[in-house]
Amino acid sequence: MEWFLEGLKSGVQQMTWLEAIAVFFGLLSVWYSMRRDILVFPTGIVSTIIFVYICFPAKLYADMAINVYYTAMSVYGWILWSKKIPGEEALPVSYNSRTENVITAFFLIGSFAFWYYILTQHTDSDVPLWDSLTTAIFIVGMWLMAKKKVENWVAWIVGDLISVPLYFYKGLLLASFQFFIFTIIAVIGLVAWINDVKQQKKEVV
Repeated sequence: MEWFLEGLKSGVQQMTWLEAIAVFFGLLSVWYSMRRDILVFPTGIVSTIIFVYICFPAKLYADMAINVYYTAMSVYGWILWSKKIPGEEALPVSYNSRTENVITAFFLIGSFAFWYYILTQHTDSDVPLWDSLTTAIFIVGMWLMAKKKVENWVAWIVGDLISVPLYFYKGLLLASFQFFIFTIIAVIGLVAWINDVKQQKKEVV
């Protein structure tokens, strides 16, 4: 535990103001996501744009690309969540269907294979396996979040748990700590969205 605290202290001392802003807005975005608040998207856009800049010198090329993807999907999700039917929530929380689970699995595997090939064959990444794995998981997570699927939180939890040691290893200590906080919020978000679906079923009955 002492080595982690020392590393975190060192990371805070070395962090740039840009990294601090990205972390702040990233945490804010996940908090809004948990509350199903549309502000998840504008706050997330601020964070992802900054992380595009941060990931490049750290050679986290796939994570840099995924932040570009996050930005685009945030715009898509913002539009999707904004479409309201009078008297109803714009887009209700729901679970994946069996077909959607199969599509999600293929999307995950395909994304991983694509990024692993790119990183190993066309970049000087020293963590191609983990970078491509977290990227694939987060691509799926963002897609599911835009559609308000409960399963998005499972993707975030797994990806965050892998990212904690990955970013620590790359010397981005504050970002590593951010992913640790993300994991906690994601667990809370998963429980909240599961309860939301249960409440919807009660109201229907």
